[in-house]
Amino acid sequence: MASSGLLLLLGCLASALLAGATKVHHHEFIVQETPVKRLCEEHNIITVNGQFPGPTLEVREGDTLVVNVVNQAQYNVTIHWHGIRQFRTGWADGPEFVTQCPIKPGGSYKYRFTIEGQEGTLWWHAHSSWLRATVYGALIIRPREDKPYPFDKPSREVPILLGEWWNANPVEVIREAQRTGGAPNVSDAFTVNGQPGDLYNCSRQDTTAISVKPGETALLRFINSALNHELFVSIASHKMTVVGVDASYTKPFVTSVLMIAPGQTTDVLVTMDQAPTRYYIAARGYVTTQGVAFDNTTTTAVLEYDCGCTTDFGPSIPPAFPTLPAFNDTGAARAFAAGIKSPRKVEIPSPVDENLFFTVGLGLFNCAPGQLCAGPNNNTRFTASMNNVSFVFPKATSLLHAHYYDMPGVYTTDFPANPPVQFDYTAQNVSQSLWQPIPATKLYKLRFGSVVQVVLQDTSIVTPENHPIHLHGYDFYILAEGFGNYDAEKDAAKFNLENPPQRNTVAVPVNGWAVIRFRADNPGVWLMHCHLDVHITWGLAMAFLVEDGYGELQSLEAPPVDLPMC
Repeated sequence: MASSGLLLLLGCLASALLAGATKVHHHEFIVQETPVKRLCEEHNIITVNGQFPGPTLEVREGDTLVVNVVNQAQYNVTIHWHGIRQFRTGWADGPEFVTQCPIKPGGSYKYRFTIEGQEGTLWWHAHSSWLRATVYGALIIRPREDKPYPFDKPSREVPILLGEWWNANPVEVIREAQRTGGAPNVSDAFTVNGQPGDLYNCSRQDTTAISVKPGETALLRFINSALNHELFVSIASHKMTVVGVDASYTKPFVTSVLMIAPGQTTDVLVTMDQAPTRYYIAARGYVTTQGVAFDNTTTTAVLEYDCGCTTDFGPSIPPAFPTLPAFNDTGAARAFAAGIKSPRKVEIPSPVDENLFFTVGLGLFNCAPGQLCAGPNNNTRFTASMNNVSFVFPKATSLLHAHYYDMPGVYTTDFPANPPVQFDYTAQNVSQSLWQPIPATKLYKLRFGSVVQVVLQDTSIVTPENHPIHLHGYDFYILAEGFGNYDAEKDAAKFNLENPPQRNTVAVPVNGWAVIRFRADNPGVWLMHCHLDVHITWGLAMAFLVEDGYGELQSLEAPPVDLPMC
């Protein structure tokens, strides 16, 4: 009896260990040209494995991903694993010329990293030129086998990737804008899982359809993978319960509309409690610029009830359409953001070691003498900056490579902690003497373990705008957001020090500010940039250089042997 009891105990222990066991997932991404038809036109687009959107990667917390990327396309490419912390594995982060040189046509690179302490929805995308217009996919992180969701298990889970489509080659679109100095042509459509939907020409037959059963609850994993538009999202006649953002759980809250900025993800539970028919999921732009062209179209997918009954509501009955906010409804956007909180009291990093203040906004460069440019007044080029520094990416090596091997002349570490000139950041008429930033490759150095607080302040130079600011290699707490110029004395009283949301991308309010805080516990070079791709192209970026701490576990790993060279 004793021996059988011991065997039973050992068996239970073995089962428990297996339940919590982690796995290594191997994938191959072939980056290639693929013919597709959208909006009545045939195009050759760049895809991964011929899929648009690309493959969905599904892992559990603690698992390791090994993805061999083979470049069979005509462009240089890198892949960024958006939101993954990349503890000590900065070489796998992916931004071109920041953590690696690009994978050249005919080359390959094996990304290897472990997912630690993150659960929910993230995604992956190209981080070279504008290739991410078509090179992107979902990255789903579920809890370990022995750990449930912090909510009732849904009947089904559906990734919903919101994208942006051009009836042109996106790489050529941005190249033309860079050549002229003007703004790039706006997109021709938004998409849901690669399809524009019923409201566009030649698209109805391929509209994304999601089949559901009456009474069930589905987990919809929304990802804004559009290049240059924040998006409002709504589902006709259905409420959504937000339970996660950016692979961090949230305190559940009910809403009829989402506002998701490029780079952000939002997980919602939807109970199918309406009459068994068809309902539109719709998305359109949230736009805060003034006097600037934008994509004013609306993309749709269809939520189809499969009731198993004899009634055929069929495609002849149009789906119910949701109510979406006006494209410039900042009130709706801020109300949604205010509802996002951590599910419980959090331990906020403190005390603050680095108190930083970064302006974010647009600017103008003067054209070269005799050159006619497409910016305002025909003699300027659009640019963008943080703290009046328009970020210049290196071309001969990556920043991380230069840091690791202590290579001189690639960057400096004098990125300003505060704006070089203080002014009324959100005034209607900022002096044009402040419109021209300095182009440079400046980093800000952080000691390992230091607590960093950053005020991100929008400016009205050229035009005020809601900027989605993404920090690589880190999650951060959003302590407060507001309008106007940040006032340290008054606005510190607004900090949520109880349950602030944790994200990797913050939508800095138009004509306003956001305050974020994180602990610099991940060594390497980490890009912070606007996730509107036109803005990072213009230089709205900077990078933190986080020094090694003590010992191997607080130090950047050595570079992989197959790391691409420039």
